[in-house]
Amino acid sequence: MPKAKKVAHQSRARAKVAAPRTEAQYLAKPEKFKDTWDRVLGVVSKMRREKISLAEASRDAGISPRTVTRWGKTALQKQKNGKYAAKKSDSLLRLVMIPTPDGTRDIAVKGSKQVTLLAEYWNALHRYLQTGDASRLKKFQGKHIRDANGVDIPLSVDLSALNRLGSAGVLSFESLYARTT
Repeated sequence: MPKAKKVAHQSRARAKVAAPRTEAQYLAKPEKFKDTWDRVLGVVSKMRREKISLAEASRDAGISPRTVTRWGKTALQKQKNGKYAAKKSDSLLRLVMIPTPDGTRDIAVKGSKQVTLLAEYWNALHRYLQTGDASRLKKFQGKHIRDANGVDIPLSVDLSALNRLGSAGVLSFESLYARTT
């Protein structure tokens, strides 16, 4: 093989496909990648939540542990015994739904801490809509979610706006995570 072709081949072979860091990067990926990425996030989340092994969480999600370590490596920590455990938090990109005064909106966020805050808000919001008890929403006064571009999106605690959206059926959902298809 001529030297020029060999060098070009080697550089292509070494080229790494990076994990998405922005919403645009994620949306530009093929559907197969999006499915893989969402499964990786699910595995890391399940490992963290249920304190289970990478192998068990991967098996439950139908994805190989190798794929999870490839794409979710920054969310994992290799232990002395050679096994992986989920870190307490991570900075992986996720697409989630957030309520706004105009309805729900899909945004990209970096990190499990932002997603946890948003999930707690959704839980408080649903409790309010189901029972009328706004006490859990009060803790979100002045709080916001920072999207992947660094823009702060306030968490609404305006009860009249939330009642309007709830009555219109806009605030019902099956999952916190946005649907990309």
